[in-house]
Order: sequence, then structure tokens, then C-alpha cells
Amino acid sequence: MKTSDILIIGGGIAGMSAAYFLAKRGKSVTVLEREDQPGYHSTGRSAALYSETYGPKIIRKMSTASRDFFLNPPEGFTENPILTPRGVILTAAHGNEGAIDELLTEGRANGANVVALTADDIKKLIPILNTDLIACGALETDAMDIDVHALHWGFIRHFKKLGGDLVVNAGVSTITKTATGWQVTAGGETYEAQILVNASGAWADEIAKLAGVTPLGITPKRRTAVMVDLPSDVNAHGWHMVSDLGEGLYFKEDAGRLLVSPSDATPTVPHDVQPEELDIAITIDRLMTATTLKVNRPGEAWAGLRSFFADGDPVSAFDPDSDDFYWLAGQGGYGIQTAPAMGEYAASLICGDGIPDRMVKLGVTEGALAATRPGLARTA
Repeated sequence: MKTSDILIIGGGIAGMSAAYFLAKRGKSVTVLEREDQPGYHSTGRSAALYSETYGPKIIRKMSTASRDFFLNPPEGFTENPILTPRGVILTAAHGNEGAIDELLTEGRANGANVVALTADDIKKLIPILNTDLIACGALETDAMDIDVHALHWGFIRHFKKLGGDLVVNAGVSTITKTATGWQVTAGGETYEAQILVNASGAWADEIAKLAGVTPLGITPKRRTAVMVDLPSDVNAHGWHMVSDLGEGLYFKEDAGRLLVSPSDATPTVPHDVQPEELDIAITIDRLMTATTLKVNRPGEAWAGLRSFFADGDPVSAFDPDSDDFYWLAGQGGYGIQTAPAMGEYAASLICGDGIPDRMVKLGVTEGALAATRPGLARTA
């Protein structure tokens, strides 16, 4: 039997970032991952972008709180920079100009470098866009691509160097409450810990049920991505990512092609999700409507799971009915860009140290990430 201070279920970016920061605080930590490799589901299928203007308000704050780690990771964390320049253009349709004004105001207040754009400005930057459909936009110049693999494995390597244990092929079968904490059976082995952290993504409610904890109402949602070849006379090198503020489409250049998504969020059940033919068709239709491109045959496609609670915000908190069961779930599509801050936040609360001061200065409160928020679909 393996005994640790803390047992984390889920080896994706959420679980591994928390594991790293907990190990840094001297805790003995074991991470259980159900697949044969960590990050197989959501983490490994993310086309992540670091943006301080993307997502709900608490996500934007946690993204800002993650910036220093991304730019100045621990020595030896990765061989290459985690972030590389990209920039993102956010577009607003006619009638939605106010959303751009709000984005500009809040982004600048948080320290993001955002610039107002006219439809003509946008056309000069991305010539293929059909700007008849665009009223205005904004350019976040400092938005960057995230090397997801480098970030995830940086956490894993350093976690292991600090003495942490990552176990793969460890699907959880039973969870039992004990006098001193928790006993978990996974992959035929038994593990014990004082504190159990539920970082199992789309499976978070299933893990809670196994532990006898009331689910919080997490919903996995499918998101599709499709690769599209560009005509020989279109050179997309150096293009910013383009995203519709209405969340109907985004695309970015990837090795001379376009990575395109319809920003779909189709509720599903936790499983090894695959792209649907209809979603691929919708993706191509929206791309051809938004641009001058004609796509005869899409390239490879894939899908990933983005898991949400009812109010759209993540939970990072002890369960109100079980002070040794910690929820770290519901990051939606923002888990990569907030991972350093979310991991540090979770480790600090688990260790009883409260919210880190730099996050307090950004207006982050325990209530924003609590498991007792009114908007959660918690059921008895």
C-alpha cells in the first residue's frame, strides 16, 4: 500500500500543476492517471493560446496571475520557451460593438496590451477575411501560443524531481473514507492519503460519487478542430489568431495551414471523444462564410473535451461537506493558460495558507472558486 500526504486523481494539466506546487511545499504527493499517458484527453488535444482577454472574469484574472510563470519558469523547467509570439484579433459583428469597448477597457485595466481595430485595419492584417460581416475588433498584441507539451511535462519532470509519484494505467475503481483520510483502489493497487484532490476533468462527478461526495454538476462538452490547406498564393506566416467574439469560429496558422474550430461546445458524456462529421462540415461552412477561402476537402480533424460547471467558472476548493476532499475541476477550455496560477492557488489552500498575495491584489477571492457558489448544480 502506497501512503502519501495527498492523493491526486487526474494527471492532466490541472492535476500536475497542483502536484508540482504541493511537492514544492514539501508534501508527499501521488498522482493517479487512468490512461497510459498523462494528458491524453483534454490537455493533449488543446490548441492553447495565452490571452488575458479570453474567458470569464475569474479566468482572465488567473491568466494574468500565470503570466510571470510562463515568461520566467523555474530553471531547467523546459528546453524551449513556453510562450511564442502570436497575437489575437477579436472581431465583433455589427450590433456587438459594445463588447469590443468593454474588452478594451477591462484588458487595459488588467495590464493587457490591446489595440482597437477598424474593419479596414483587420482586412490589412488578415486579407482573407470577409470584413463586410465585421463591425470592428481589437488586437491583443501580447497573446501567445502555449507549448502545451513543454508546460505539462515541465510540471511532471519537476514534480518527480521533488519526489512526487505519477502512476499511469491507474483507473480508479473504489474510494473509501477512512479514519485518517482516504483509501483508493486503482489499477489493482491500493493508495492512502490524508487529502484527496479530484482533478479528473470530465470524470470529476464520477469520482465524487465513488467517494460518497455530492456531485457539483460538471458537463463535458465536445470541441472540434480541423486542419485546412491554404491556396498556394496565400501566405499566412506571421498571422495573428482570429477569433469571433460571438464564439462561432476561430482559426490560426499552423505550419503553413490553418487550424480551424467552430468553437462548438456540445454536451456529451466523459469518454474518448472523436469529431463528428456534422461538426467538421459546420467548421468548413463557417470558415468559407467568414473568409474568401474555398475548401474542397478538409484535412485531419480531432475533438477534445472541455468540462464546465453550470455557471461556467472552475472550482478550486474543499467540498463543503468533506474538508479533506478537494475539487480542482471545471476549467473549461482555459485550463492550460491558467495552470500555473490554478496550481499554486490549489496548493496554497490545501496547505491552509490562503490565497497567494499576488492573486489577492488581482481581486481573486475564495468565493469565486468555491464549491458552494449559488450557480452550481449541486444536488443532494
